[in-house]
Amino acid sequence: MKTTVEKLSPTRTKLTISVTPEELQPSIKHAYEHIAEQVTIPGFRKGKVPPPIIDQRVGKAAVLEHAVNEGLDGFYRRAVEENDVRPLGRPEADITEWPNEKDFSGDLLLTIEVDVRPEVKLPDFDDITITVDAAEVGVDDVEEELDRLRSRFGTLVTVDRPAKTGDFAQIDLVAVIGGEEVDTAANISYEIGSGELIDGIDEALDTLTAGETTTFEAPLMGGDHEGENAQITVTLNAVKERELPEADDDFAQIASEFDTIGELRQSLRTQVERAKVFGQGTAARDQLVDKLLELVEIPVPEQLVEDEVHRHLEQENRLEDDVHRAEVKESSEKTFKTQILLDEVAQENDVKVSQDELTQYLVQGAAQYGMDPNEFVKILSENGQIPSMVGEVARNKALAIILGKVKVVDSNGKPVDLAEFTAIADGNDTDAEAPADEAPAAEEAPAEEKPKKRSTKKKADDK
Repeated sequence: MKTTVEKLSPTRTKLTISVTPEELQPSIKHAYEHIAEQVTIPGFRKGKVPPPIIDQRVGKAAVLEHAVNEGLDGFYRRAVEENDVRPLGRPEADITEWPNEKDFSGDLLLTIEVDVRPEVKLPDFDDITITVDAAEVGVDDVEEELDRLRSRFGTLVTVDRPAKTGDFAQIDLVAVIGGEEVDTAANISYEIGSGELIDGIDEALDTLTAGETTTFEAPLMGGDHEGENAQITVTLNAVKERELPEADDDFAQIASEFDTIGELRQSLRTQVERAKVFGQGTAARDQLVDKLLELVEIPVPEQLVEDEVHRHLEQENRLEDDVHRAEVKESSEKTFKTQILLDEVAQENDVKVSQDELTQYLVQGAAQYGMDPNEFVKILSENGQIPSMVGEVARNKALAIILGKVKVVDSNGKPVDLAEFTAIADGNDTDAEAPADEAPAAEEAPAEEKPKKRSTKKKADDK
């Protein structure tokens, strides 16, 4: 099979594939077998109809078209593999020349256009410097963490004063739409300022005292009338504040493994320091991606972006929202550019993903959705999303590799140790690995994506 590759643009390629009669023969044979199983001809059992009878009853033209349609995917995949083409979208195929339908002589000529990954020239990562905030831990940081711990052991005490942010309100709620009561809730406890109930509830309760009632308008958050605006009547039954235990040695012994409050404070300081270092790593990672996208020109196939934007807006039922469309388009372009960039780094560094790494990533994903890991994996498998998950792990490892090469300093000019963030990049020597380049993003089309045929019919003068 002979293939020529023409670069139409940085993100689109045309393959011209010439298939000889000998290479098409297996597809011809399979076409006869398949048709024999489908047609009903008196005197012959299904699957046992000989080719000459099929030629008489069905026609060689139908056999040829069946063979080409069946073989097209295989010819495309072979051309992609042999010519190191890296598809990003669904291919579109034209059949420009057919073999002779009388004896199947002559070559089959195909032209297939497909969006591809652009060539990306990676910068010298050693020359890049990222600056993050200094991980300074003050007394207030430690006391704030201590107060959080104390609040877990606090008790709610009823107080006789107007409600304020941080209080726990005992309330009744009644929702009315069009003069009809649609929902109620009695004597529920709500922390004012948490934002976990209804829009506007915090403002309505602020300065209200026990026994008072007020009304406000807000969209309902659930139920049969979710999203509809309703008149909400809230009655404040009681105001409670959290009473914290004393920060002393007794508390330290109750709340931790330490004997003294001083030891507990030191432990909390260490925790805060680790959290701030983690924050530095997160900030460095985000800044690094933005910096790389500034330094590296990465063209993205327009159709790939448009398809993603349409899918996103269709799910939100906002196809006519031009302002939101522009926002989604910008976000989608950045996402695709980031994926392409990190995939290039992963390929250049021969990044592989171990089974343990994939499992850990899937378990974390299941936890984020509040799902059982087995059920989460089952759903991903049924939707063909596991390769995309492998790709995400590979990109995380690629980003860790880059973080290990760039210079990261804090706002005081002090080098930042991100060993915990870059350690993941050292996991390439584990067993049961999958190559990262076998893991396309969820939005991408793998090389195995079947070509969309734009033309399969023969011209009239070819008959």
